[in-house]
Amino acid sequence: MSVESKKTREACCSKLKLFLASLAFVYFAKAFAGAYMKSSITQIERRFDIPSSLIGVIDGSFEMGNLLIIAFVSYFGAKLHRPRLIGIGCLIMAAGSFLVALPHFFQGLYKYETSMSHKAVVNSTETILPCLSNHSMTDADDTLDAETKLECEKAAGSPMWIYVFLGNILRGIGETPVMPLGISYLDDFSREENTPFYLACIHTVGILGPMFGFMLGSFLSKIYVDTGFVDLDTITITYKDSRWVGAWWLGFIVTGTVVLLSSIPFFFLPKSLPKQGQEQEQIQSKSTELVTKTEQEQFLPEETQEKPVKFQEMAKDFMPSLKRLFRNRIYSLIILTSLVAVNGFIGLITFKPKYIEQVYGQSATKAIFLIGILNLPAVALGFITGGFVLKRFKLGIVGAARVSISASMGSFCLLAIQIFSQCDNAEVAGLTMSYQRVPQVSYNPQTLLSQCNGHCFCSVKHWDPVCAYNGMTYASPCLAGCQTSTGMGKEMVFHNCTCINDAGPAANASAVLGQCPRKDDCDLKFKIYMALSVIGSFISACGGTPGYIVLLRSIQPDLKSLALGMQTLIVRTLGGIPPPIYFGALIDRTCLKWGTKHCGGRGACRLYNANAFRVTYLGMITGLYFLANTLWCYLYYSIVKRQKKIALKNQSKENGQESNAVANGHANINIADVEDMGMECTI
Repeated sequence: MSVESKKTREACCSKLKLFLASLAFVYFAKAFAGAYMKSSITQIERRFDIPSSLIGVIDGSFEMGNLLIIAFVSYFGAKLHRPRLIGIGCLIMAAGSFLVALPHFFQGLYKYETSMSHKAVVNSTETILPCLSNHSMTDADDTLDAETKLECEKAAGSPMWIYVFLGNILRGIGETPVMPLGISYLDDFSREENTPFYLACIHTVGILGPMFGFMLGSFLSKIYVDTGFVDLDTITITYKDSRWVGAWWLGFIVTGTVVLLSSIPFFFLPKSLPKQGQEQEQIQSKSTELVTKTEQEQFLPEETQEKPVKFQEMAKDFMPSLKRLFRNRIYSLIILTSLVAVNGFIGLITFKPKYIEQVYGQSATKAIFLIGILNLPAVALGFITGGFVLKRFKLGIVGAARVSISASMGSFCLLAIQIFSQCDNAEVAGLTMSYQRVPQVSYNPQTLLSQCNGHCFCSVKHWDPVCAYNGMTYASPCLAGCQTSTGMGKEMVFHNCTCINDAGPAANASAVLGQCPRKDDCDLKFKIYMALSVIGSFISACGGTPGYIVLLRSIQPDLKSLALGMQTLIVRTLGGIPPPIYFGALIDRTCLKWGTKHCGGRGACRLYNANAFRVTYLGMITGLYFLANTLWCYLYYSIVKRQKKIALKNQSKENGQESNAVANGHANINIADVEDMGMECTI
């Protein structure tokens, strides 16, 4: 081989490696931004005082953006400059992240829900009388007229969540080209046996994105939303409080910048590359033409060279290509199975921080941090393991399907066990317990009132919890019947609380700000839950790369980009948009105490019925995963049945002209060629 030919070959290989590295970084960047969005869901819900069902719509807007253009990008993009389209998509993603952060700069300062007893000057030494100071208090939303309330809502920036909604749609539009065009480009120009390993590398690097995203979310959730603009000594809540809002907006600026940087390499990559393993033959046979021909003409065989394609011709062929694609029964089953599984996964990951917070009494910051530091590394290790198993044992489509279904069933069993790991409801007087410390079956606003606080004329709408020394939480100092207070800010202590004595003899009838911690045995149950969750995450991820291989080997090469795009379209439309909405709506039904907006009206939920939350949340996920596993069994049966037909057909022709299709004794099946086109498959 000449020196010039060797250099050309090395340049081609380096370009494939550059694309691989660039695609991995984009996967990291988009996962980084997406995970941060998931970790900020609770903060956004509290900042804009909206229910879980509406936050589900905002979260699903990312998939809505994908829905708008995925089919066209997947089909037409495959015939255009794929790397450049990915770069443009990254620019749009970055713009969407910046738009999400924009409302913070137009809204006023965050005013969390509190009772009148906390409205005191920090340097004041005046003693506050929580019970007596509320005697003239009425519910604000009952006294405001419609015009005043409208002006108040405008001043508070209530509709600003629309910017978050639109920014997330932009993020979805920008992310559209990455998966279908990136994966198909890599699969087209890499060795067939290398594709599983490359996919595993991309997903492994990509899974680092959620790790950093959740860790960033955990860090910023401890920083007050208006830090630098308010005196933190005047803030009477901590990051453990359900009214606390962290610096959610700052993370979107960081993630937008990272996505912006990831777009740069794609504008310098070629439209096509030589297939790995074919460079030497092409260079030897066409060494005299390397100087004068274009890159595509140098490396692609004559029969596969692309001619300039007009838009009209591509559009005319779109519907026939779509029909060919969905005539493939294996592909249709993969779509249906993925759809059900993704419904369960999206519901699981969207509300997992809230689940940990409400059921196990952990702070939102700790929940986000643990997901990032425990679950996501397990997922990364699972992707590596799945790719290694495929490459080490050189498994074909049947072997890949076997690995994937085994992983799915294993993770389902561990998920089902988690339902039995539970903690009791938080002890909140008038909500989960009576004031005499008897478990309460039903709740209505009047149960917050009792003889011990009847003389205080307290509001039942405000949530300003205090923890008594007997371990009982009260919805506000007034509802605890507290007569006096000492200290300032977070250090405020309330004394002579009449309701604390009603719950039983107490040596100290005092209370401090915040909810009481859960019982000691709850920490042990939480550790068991996290252990099961981490192991389940690892096992589930082991089936990720094999599942991709089953998809890629079940479709024709010329329909690869369209197939991946249609899978993304269908799964994200029906598996990405609805789950946050219906999961959020069902979770809202388990709310015990709704917050009150600054201008009146119902705000975000402050306290949930932990047992009802657990049954609703895990029950829905378990049901969806059970259905997904049932479909996986049928899909595996169909693949094995199809393989047997292909094997018999090829055995009858092994002495014919196509006997060279035998490939070293390992099955490498392209189901779509037999099923859709009548072409011969290779074994």
